[in-house]
Amino acid sequence: MTGAFLEQFPLSGSVVNAVAILFGALAGMMLHSRLPRRYVTLTFQAFGLLTLYLGVSMAMKGHNILVMMASMVVGSLTGELLNLDERMTRLGEWAKGVLRSEDERFSEAFVASSLLFCVGSMAILASIEQGTGGFPSLFLTKAVMDGIGALALGTSLGSGVLFSSLPVLVYEGALTLLTAQIRQFMTPVVVDEISAVGGLLLIGIALSVLEVKQIKTVNMLPALAVGGLLASLL
Repeated sequence: MTGAFLEQFPLSGSVVNAVAILFGALAGMMLHSRLPRRYVTLTFQAFGLLTLYLGVSMAMKGHNILVMMASMVVGSLTGELLNLDERMTRLGEWAKGVLRSEDERFSEAFVASSLLFCVGSMAILASIEQGTGGFPSLFLTKAVMDGIGALALGTSLGSGVLFSSLPVLVYEGALTLLTAQIRQFMTPVVVDEISAVGGLLLIGIALSVLEVKQIKTVNMLPALAVGGLLASLL
């Protein structure tokens, strides 16, 4: 019965993924209040290093450096024009106000965790799998991974991780529905190029988390769409 529902309801994978993040973040927040500050800081740094590793490994999937270059430049300029970073920060501040959180890092946690859970090859592949009518097995796998990740992030970053489940639900749900309409264009090469651009974005997140350099990664998000478009045309 459950399997049939997951396969027939087009957004079931996205919902399961968002719920897993929600519960993982809640568990992490419970641990957050009980851990000494030095452990929280160390966990935060470990998250940054892991994100850096994931970003590099994903960026290596690219087949055409010119596609990556054009995607990053055009996408970043588009995001800067739309001022996506400020809009995302405002959303985080609004959520902070709604939840009446006193966490100073709420917005930072919200933006970083939202990007981490959304920007990745598994989110794309899982959306393609369900968007083309398949059973959402990749979404279930991603839900387990993201739930564990949300627990770790909730421990180090606090309540901002909790609210990241909403952008994940919207992003993956929209991508699933979009894939159902354009599935003939989502070839392995297109997916690889989008993943490679996503890897560069994750590297930017890691550098910000590790306080090496603050990068407006949110403004670079349109690069994902540009990368997919260029890869499908070339």
